[in-house]
Amino acid sequence: MVEIISIETRGQGLYEFTDEIRRLLNRSTVREGLCSLLIQHTSASLTIQENADPSAQRDLENWLNRLVPEGDPLYTHVFEGRDDMPAHIKAVLTATTLSIPVKNGQLMLGIWQGVYCWEHRHGHQKRSVAVHIG
Repeated sequence: MVEIISIETRGQGLYEFTDEIRRLLNRSTVREGLCSLLIQHTSASLTIQENADPSAQRDLENWLNRLVPEGDPLYTHVFEGRDDMPAHIKAVLTATTLSIPVKNGQLMLGIWQGVYCWEHRHGHQKRSVAVHIG
């Protein structure tokens, strides 16, 4: 089973979509296998992160913004704005694919783990994530 999940973002940050993946998994007949995810963009990424305390997400976002600042004079890919090249670098440093085991028809995530689209651009975006469950 392959499906596309659409995620609307409103600027930089982490956007959880664990429930959408669970809905797809519940529609499938897969009881044991693997759920593979691919974000179809080069300026956003995927991560599995804590979903209980939002301060962890803010700290991650702040840390990554310090690591990859906007406005570096060495950037030459600047046509799409100050946040574009840093967004590409952030996507390279994080992950564009994830694999999550499935057992008894459930994602084998830890109790405090959620699946997130990590938006690296400032503006509103519509992100697509390909989901393969098999």
